[in-house]
Amino acid sequence: MNELIKGGDRVLLYGEDGTKFLVRVEAGKKKGTHLGVVEFDKIIGKNYGDAITIGKTNKSYYLLQPTYIDDIFSMKRKTQIVYPKDSSYIVMKLDIKPGSRVIDTGVGSGAMCAAMARLVGNEGKVYAYERREDFYKLATQNLTEWGLIDRVELKLRDIVFGFDETNVDALLLDVPDPENYIQVCWEALAGGGRIGVICPTVNQVSMVLEKMYELPFIDVEVWESLMRQFKPYPNRLRPVDRMVAHTTYMIFARKVNAFVKIKEESSKEQMKETEPIIQIENTNENAEI
Repeated sequence: MNELIKGGDRVLLYGEDGTKFLVRVEAGKKKGTHLGVVEFDKIIGKNYGDAITIGKTNKSYYLLQPTYIDDIFSMKRKTQIVYPKDSSYIVMKLDIKPGSRVIDTGVGSGAMCAAMARLVGNEGKVYAYERREDFYKLATQNLTEWGLIDRVELKLRDIVFGFDETNVDALLLDVPDPENYIQVCWEALAGGGRIGVICPTVNQVSMVLEKMYELPFIDVEVWESLMRQFKPYPNRLRPVDRMVAHTTYMIFARKVNAFVKIKEESSKEQMKETEPIIQIENTNENAEI
């Protein structure tokens, strides 16, 4: 059963023209919009999914619960965020799940940190490192607003001094010079632990790969994610006129404790040149291919 909206709740106002506003409802307050003034007293006591009509304009807003994507695109930020098309793949590749212990570096405004905190649950923890005090304060504010701060241990510190944690399950490296921190990342990970590195340019990817191949990392992959939205009109379905194209390159790898002896002399070149062979076993004898 839906709970009634009360004072202090966060509500997404979805206009009849498709515009969106995210507000925190407080008794006696109002929100001015291009469709008219929304009085919060008219929202309190409604159910999510209901609609309200605005005064003399007779325009309407639907009342919805905000999603993670609504949060990050409406949040206060001072930095470029990791887009949902990338963050969703990152958390899957890093296999972040309830109970995971994860390090997040270069927290910025907290968008990616929030994505991981949502998944680790109350039993897991995100250890977040940020060297700039203004970003640290903003991330703290955003994570508190979203109700996730208890799952995050936020630290105002440069990772040049290394990490306090060891044997973590996963680590995301999102700093301007990631190639300089691959060694300390390897040391912080548990055996089999997963690392993800954010790089905006291809030359930076190359520098990170060079450092990775000097250490016992395997299953190294480089990805770029592209998505194209379509206009949702049945009789004239086509792509939107503009799209978000390149946002970042993503490097993923897994830590091993040491290379096996046969790879000691040639592991670097083998890892660079050998493409992975993916073999899928079909356990259903009657299945059609």
